[in-house]
Amino acid sequence: MQFASNPAVRHLARFTKASVLAAAVLFAGVANAQYQKGPDPTVAGLERDGTFAIRTTTVSRLSASGFGGGTIYYPTATGSYGVVAVSPGFTAYQSSISWIGSRLASHGFVVITIDTNTTSDQPDSRARQLKAALDKVVSLASSRTNVLYGKVDSSRLAVAGHSMGGGGSLAAARDYPSLKASVPLAPWHTTKSFSTVRVPTLIVGADGDTVASVTSHSIPFYTSIPSSTPKGYLELNNEDHFFPQDSGEYGLVGKYMISWFKRFVDSDTRYSPFLCGAPHQTQIANTLRVSDSRTNCPY
Repeated sequence: MQFASNPAVRHLARFTKASVLAAAVLFAGVANAQYQKGPDPTVAGLERDGTFAIRTTTVSRLSASGFGGGTIYYPTATGSYGVVAVSPGFTAYQSSISWIGSRLASHGFVVITIDTNTTSDQPDSRARQLKAALDKVVSLASSRTNVLYGKVDSSRLAVAGHSMGGGGSLAAARDYPSLKASVPLAPWHTTKSFSTVRVPTLIVGADGDTVASVTSHSIPFYTSIPSSTPKGYLELNNEDHFFPQDSGEYGLVGKYMISWFKRFVDSDTRYSPFLCGAPHQTQIANTLRVSDSRTNCPY
């Protein structure tokens, strides 16, 4: 007890504690910074293609395992990138969401847009297919002879999807907790509670959706995700179920998808103001394109 009361010892203990804290903060900053790619974000920059030149390569249906093949969009610049798999909706093909592949890749991600085994596959099946597609990209990137070699960070994987594909991305977030992020667009699923989801999830719905109405799908999904999980909800004004296929919304939807994946796949806090806080609220207040916005910020 006498030793602990020595002022010099107390000073040393405080100094040591402060040093450890500073080192932890510095390490976290360095860890986050290593995934940062591209210029500082702006609203205008996020609503259009990014600065990365991209190329594509295909996965044929015959060479795919567990999903129906797809197209991989990837930056030509050296470096490793997080990977996003995207599923189309009921009766649709990857062409319906191909813009997401090119848009995300141009902002610094490797993206695979998939065809499903059949166009009528249900959401839980689409969840498994999204995981299979991610596994395929990781496998391809391990081959020195493949164009993806060295471009994939297998520890930073994410999913997205439209309609039943959106429901699939919710189910994937539930079933594969190692995922870094999920963005369901106009999601449809017969399951209404996703209380076990720990993957950061941004749900985008539309107030005019009569296929997967926000009152029976998107909002219950969002509400059911625990408050301990980073989550967001965005509702588009005067849009219907097919807004992910409407070029008029590519800018707005792309901005939020990019920001969410940058924040949680790349741990890039430069994108937090586009999702949280006063800057985000100002953006929402200044647009007529959003009828509802909910978050559990800060993140």
